[in-house]
Amino acid sequence: MTDTPAASPTTSALDNVRVVLVQTFHPGNIGATARAILTMGIKDLVLVNPRCFPDEEATRMASGAAELLENARVVERLEDAVNDCQLVIGASARLRSVPLPHFDEPREMAAHAMDIARDGKVALVFGRERFGLTNEEIACCTHQVSIPTNPDYGILNVSQAAQVLAHECRSAWRLTLDKPQEAPVARREDDQLPTREQLGYFHEHLGRALQGSGFLNQPHSQTEERLRALFARAEPTRRELSILRGMLSNLERQTAAANAGADSEQSDHEAS
Repeated sequence: MTDTPAASPTTSALDNVRVVLVQTFHPGNIGATARAILTMGIKDLVLVNPRCFPDEEATRMASGAAELLENARVVERLEDAVNDCQLVIGASARLRSVPLPHFDEPREMAAHAMDIARDGKVALVFGRERFGLTNEEIACCTHQVSIPTNPDYGILNVSQAAQVLAHECRSAWRLTLDKPQEAPVARREDDQLPTREQLGYFHEHLGRALQGSGFLNQPHSQTEERLRALFARAEPTRRELSILRGMLSNLERQTAAANAGADSEQSDHEAS
């Protein structure tokens, strides 16, 4: 059973969804994932350091989705795959050690993802077959999502996990087709979420300002991780992020002026 494709302006939300596979070991899983996501209307596939690609096994398992494989991008780092995305969702078990916002239900994730995908890019990130994503890679995401499975046997192949999340995204997209009168108006650029790269620059700026003011005395502290999680939950717009960066710049100027005054007083004291 198939559904009737809509006009291109309506399908653009699905066009803005990207699937990212990190260090896939078996090339057949890449092909199976390509097939799985193409059946759901997702055509953007990025591979981070695959063990073997291109590969005949990947093409065979794609079973008709060979064109998607041919258009897949291969990058060296996860950051290169997601820096232009506003929402980066890592598929993993809930990790208490990484305080990112977490979707316990893929359906909730999909509803939020398709809202952002109206005018921004969304990445669904899947890790290695054996142990998934590392903590560092999850920290590169803005959110996490888990797929509820049988607690006695909850093992999903990477292509199966991609199929589940892609299906939920398509279902959420189809709901917007059923209620066109309720479709929200496209956001202005300033009111869109910042990309992961822009958010990264903000966090670097925040870290410098807090360290310069003396609030933080160690880089990469737990405080910084929690601040990252706080802003991930808050989802500031680009306009709001610009205001925050202006505040940080003013804090840096005030700190520099105070330090310069203290140095001057110290010099005068030593001279006397």
